[in-house]
Amino acid sequence: MTTLASPRAGRREWIGLGVLALPTILVALDMSVLYLAIPHLATSLGASDIQQLWITDIYGFVLAGLLVTMGHVGDRVGRKRLLLIGGAAFAVASVLAACSTSPEMLIATRALLGVAGATIMPSTMSLIHTMFTDRKQHATAMAIWMGCFMGGSALGPVLGGAVLEYFWWGAAFLIGVPVMVVLLVLGPVWLPEHRNPGPARLDVPSVALSLVAVLAVVYGLKELSRNGFGAGSAGAVVAGLCAGYVFVARQRRLTTPLLDLGLFRNRVFRAGLLLTVVAGLTAGNTLFVSLYLQRVEGLSTLQTALWLLPSTLAMLLVIQVSPLLTRHIRTPLVIGGGLVVAAAGFLLLTQVDGGLPLMITGMVVQSIGIGPMGGLCAIMAMQAVHTEEAGAAAALTETAGELGLATGVAVLGVVGMAVARGDGGLVGGLNASAAICAGVVLLAAALVVRLRT
Repeated sequence: MTTLASPRAGRREWIGLGVLALPTILVALDMSVLYLAIPHLATSLGASDIQQLWITDIYGFVLAGLLVTMGHVGDRVGRKRLLLIGGAAFAVASVLAACSTSPEMLIATRALLGVAGATIMPSTMSLIHTMFTDRKQHATAMAIWMGCFMGGSALGPVLGGAVLEYFWWGAAFLIGVPVMVVLLVLGPVWLPEHRNPGPARLDVPSVALSLVAVLAVVYGLKELSRNGFGAGSAGAVVAGLCAGYVFVARQRRLTTPLLDLGLFRNRVFRAGLLLTVVAGLTAGNTLFVSLYLQRVEGLSTLQTALWLLPSTLAMLLVIQVSPLLTRHIRTPLVIGGGLVVAAAGFLLLTQVDGGLPLMITGMVVQSIGIGPMGGLCAIMAMQAVHTEEAGAAAALTETAGELGLATGVAVLGVVGMAVARGDGGLVGGLNASAAICAGVVLLAAALVVRLRT
């Protein structure tokens, strides 16, 4: 049961939300800002194909692997303190990344950025839980937070392309420095401090197990999407699942676990995590949409990013509106109805055999349908837990999204590419990917309307 009560947030809390929006946008932006810069930095640093992949992926790998740990650390040392430490580290790592003189140095600094990002994400979400104790205001604040995260991811390629028009590739990293300076100046003034009054000690073996579990699974799924089924990708996923099993078993034995498994006994929290995974999974379809726009329609990477903006803007708008709808309609019905709309959008994409208008229409429709789930699943999860559990709940919610996205890219990539390599071509691969997404969201809709929140 949530501890959210009736006291309403005032001017200080809303300004604080604006402060939290800055690092949220930046952490998300850094996941995609290098999409257009890779060819430039590869030439400048002499990076091989494998090194280019690690430069792109290591940030997300490390960030996803440390979310659970950093959620726990924030509960121990204070969520604002950890956020400010992470902000300072992010600024320093950004400068080091921009000044990289070798592929190895850039990979290392991107890993440091991932560590810093992992301190920021659960801290921002859990601080929102602390600052906004009124349920309606909390829903609005979480919708704004989610919009900032998704907006940052969408703007990454566009902003990266714009920067490359006038500056060298390293400038893409320097974008984050002034943002983090603003956070370090305003954060101590406008953000409250909160920590768990009875925090458990940090269990180092649990930290290592959680890191190995998430890193191995995400890495294996990404390799599966790139190269198809192989011993390396399958072995990584199996190793990650085994580490996850040992991690869970250890948490059950510890008197002060790194992760309180009691959270999973909460039905609404479980549903929020499941919907977060589904949202991430369906986002994997964007892989084929991007390939279609570039290889079939002949668009550049920057043009592709710009053509994807309408669907992103549609989703951002729906995310902001969804909490308002739940004041009059039950949350499961809002999400379930949206998923039916999303299925219609994915089915439109299965009819694409050439032509940009139908493609963009299908993307906009499915984004409108996914929007309620994208905006409300995190709200459901966070409002179902006590304030002392906010750090762990935030970390689990974000980890679920990362795993859902990795799984979606892998599964849709393998199936779609198998169809494309047959006689279906890239259009057939897109159709297969969209059909799977349509089935997934319809199944999720049937499950979610059974909830009572």
